[in-house]
Amino acid sequence: MTFCIITHVPHGYHANKYFAYAPYVREINIWSKYVDRIVLVAPLQLQKITPIEINYTSSAIDFHEVNSFNFLSLKAIFSSLVELPKVVFKIYFAMKAADHIHLRCPGNMGLLGCMVQVFFPSKSKTAKYAGNWDLKSRQPLSYRLQKWILSNTFLTKNINVLVYGEWENSSKNIKPFFTASYYNSDKTEIKIRSLKSKISFLFVGTLSNGKQPLYAIQLVERIYHKGFDVQLNLYGEGQERLQLEKYISDKKLESFVFLQGNQNQKTVKEAYLNNHFVILPSMSEGWPKVVAEGMFWGCLPIATSVSCVPNMLDNGNRGLLLTLDIKDDVKKIMALINDESLYYSKTKNAVLWSRNYTLDVFEEEIKTILQS
Repeated sequence: MTFCIITHVPHGYHANKYFAYAPYVREINIWSKYVDRIVLVAPLQLQKITPIEINYTSSAIDFHEVNSFNFLSLKAIFSSLVELPKVVFKIYFAMKAADHIHLRCPGNMGLLGCMVQVFFPSKSKTAKYAGNWDLKSRQPLSYRLQKWILSNTFLTKNINVLVYGEWENSSKNIKPFFTASYYNSDKTEIKIRSLKSKISFLFVGTLSNGKQPLYAIQLVERIYHKGFDVQLNLYGEGQERLQLEKYISDKKLESFVFLQGNQNQKTVKEAYLNNHFVILPSMSEGWPKVVAEGMFWGCLPIATSVSCVPNMLDNGNRGLLLTLDIKDDVKKIMALINDESLYYSKTKNAVLWSRNYTLDVFEEEIKTILQS
């Protein structure tokens, strides 16, 4: 089977191997076990491998390089209009050569892929929609257009659209799905941490406005000023790092707030094991791996009520849901810190639930989709 992937994820090439963002590549490596050849259409712009990138395991990759594009400025719009015909051309011929078409959405490449796949109604397809599928949520026009095309059974045929969560009034090609980071063999007994000593918080993700790392810092800062012994470690890089460094310095938080930068999966796993809470005050998510990974290792999630997060947290029985009213959120977190039995109960529920969603189960689901 020739498996065609259309994605906006930036790639690099080193030592005769292609590499990209690790969580995405780990997933594609599972898909690749059940195909003979991969035709990959994506930007090739990464110059070096960082701790958050890994290489594909498949050696049978036919890479079709395209330039990244966007419509965020007049200059970008002009250059994108020049580039688009080339990109569409490459997507079309890659799809034509494929037995199965796999779209990674949402994104600019995903949008073009959604449009071009209409011309291949008889080919089997999957679309992995990694964002928030809630049709009522406020999202960019391009995201809404991708969801509309994928949901339209007249335009989009012979496809499984893999979305996070279960949504009412979905078309027949929409399939509730999940993602995973660990295997059954990774399961070890979790000893839930005591709240009698330092209370440790964790943030894992891009340091961007959408993920709101500053809000995570402000939460822990307020809890610190309430007299609690706390610390916060932030793992990740992004455009807000300088702003966060300045805030930490201006507020004199250096003794308990630490920016740890990008780290590999092993280091992040150790962080989950050694912290009480993982905070994700994100404005938009699909199935946040940070939440599921924290739960897997007994690090209780504190997250915003977006996409399928309320379902993941069982409306608060497996964590805390943020309202983004900082006074209210601080009050709820402090109440949980002061009720160790409730913390134990929520954490135990989180561990038990998250361990149903392993890479073993994920792989079986993928195998079924490709063989159907």
